[in-house]
Amino acid sequence: MTGWAGLILLAYLLGSISPSVLIVRRLTGRDVRQLGSLNPGTTNVLRLLGRRVALLVLAIDAGKGLVPVALGRWLGAPGSVIGLVALAAVAGHMAPLYHGFRGGKGVATAAGALSTLAPVPALLSFGVFVLVLYASRYVALASVSAVAAFPLLALACGRLGWAPPAPAWLLASGAAIAALVIVRHGGNLARIRAGTEGRIGEPPSPQETL
Repeated sequence: MTGWAGLILLAYLLGSISPSVLIVRRLTGRDVRQLGSLNPGTTNVLRLLGRRVALLVLAIDAGKGLVPVALGRWLGAPGSVIGLVALAAVAGHMAPLYHGFRGGKGVATAAGALSTLAPVPALLSFGVFVLVLYASRYVALASVSAVAAFPLLALACGRLGWAPPAPAWLLASGAAIAALVIVRHGGNLARIRAGTEGRIGEPPSPQETL
């Protein structure tokens, strides 16, 4: 069990690496958390530095979720441990040890982890993201809709025979990750209700924390 605890800790430490902070600091000499929407995430980097840099940040952030979960499976970790590994990677992104515990909102890292845990429900969740984004043009709303849908889709896919039956640890891990992401988007959801949240394609206001 001590070895599995080390794997969970490793997932948190890997999740704590913030590519947006490191890359933007390298390219501009400034802290991305003091620029644009103030959030160290892909959307802010896209608005600040363009598509190529944003895609690099997205890939690394997703990899932070994918790699430790895949490693846990390769090592033969129990399902409950793998679920905690996924959760730890997302928590590391949100509260990074190396960056003063001021992190992002965990969507890309959650996507990497969840797609490794259950590929078919994760793919359907991505479909939810695309549909909500197309309909609303709110990245935050699309993000929380996708993560909230994952546990339900995992359960449905198992019952329909589209994927293996979802064990309790998978549903619990997916629900816990969704809860973290939704809480982190609380300010965005409040602004959506107030009609002040920026939509994709619009420049961010200084008050936005996407």
